[in-house]
Amino acid sequence: MASPLQHRPRPTGRWSRLLNIGVPYLWLGLFLLLPVAIVAQISLAEPAAAQPPYTALWQWVEDGVLQIRLDFQSYLLLWSDSLYLTAFLNSLQVALACTLLCLLIGYPMAYAIATAPERWRLPLLMLIVLPFWTSFLIRVYAWIGILKTNGLLNNFLLWLGVIDEPLAILYTQTAVYIGIVYSYLPFMILPLYANLTRLDPTLLEAAADLGCRPLRAFLRVTLPLSRAGIIAGSMLVFIPAVGEFVIPDLLGGPKTLMVGRMLWTEFFSNMDWPLAAALALVLLGLLVVPFVLMQRWQQDATEDGP
Repeated sequence: MASPLQHRPRPTGRWSRLLNIGVPYLWLGLFLLLPVAIVAQISLAEPAAAQPPYTALWQWVEDGVLQIRLDFQSYLLLWSDSLYLTAFLNSLQVALACTLLCLLIGYPMAYAIATAPERWRLPLLMLIVLPFWTSFLIRVYAWIGILKTNGLLNNFLLWLGVIDEPLAILYTQTAVYIGIVYSYLPFMILPLYANLTRLDPTLLEAAADLGCRPLRAFLRVTLPLSRAGIIAGSMLVFIPAVGEFVIPDLLGGPKTLMVGRMLWTEFFSNMDWPLAAALALVLLGLLVVPFVLMQRWQQDATEDGP
């Protein structure tokens, strides 16, 4: 006979587990799958001079017959027109270059903050986060005043005697790199800092006791253990940089060809919503597939151990 002190399992345990599992899936369904499904529906419609500016995928005709019309012309246009391929390649190139620059600049900064005395870490982190207190658009506009022909940078270089005539930086690819790296650098520093502060300092002490020099200890111990921070920071920079619109539009000028600008043009200038939706889905596929593969690789590497 069971002791009266023994308690039966509460029936609410099953419901709590279902709630814990169901809420994330409900969130993903409402705010990820449903918007993607709506965009996919628009991409398979035909453009029309109406509100909304596309036709319906299905409609009831005579005798209660449901007529479904799927139009793949938008995807065929993306495949056949080299302009869109050029925009994709240029966006990927700019995003990859800016991600590498953010990593090269952000890793030493994150390492310096993580190894700084405890009383200095919070002020240094505040300096990294402080630009977020200002509007993103205002910060990008400020770079126009810095990079233009008679801007602060050219006037300073002319005053130093480094250059004889102003440099043409604004409305070039270089200005786009500067704007993206400046805007997304904190997204690289913060994950790296969070990862580096969790490293065990005794590992470096053990490496030094075994005769490992500081540079070799960094390459063999610190850098591999900070791989998760590098991946997280790179994703936080690369993914939004691919679809960036404001920075290429303001700093790159009309000659800068990127996917974000083409999306804006197709949605609001050409009013071709099906083509813009197809462009957005292709961009989403290019970003989601590598991200999922990277997550799978990171999970397998974590399970296998260092």
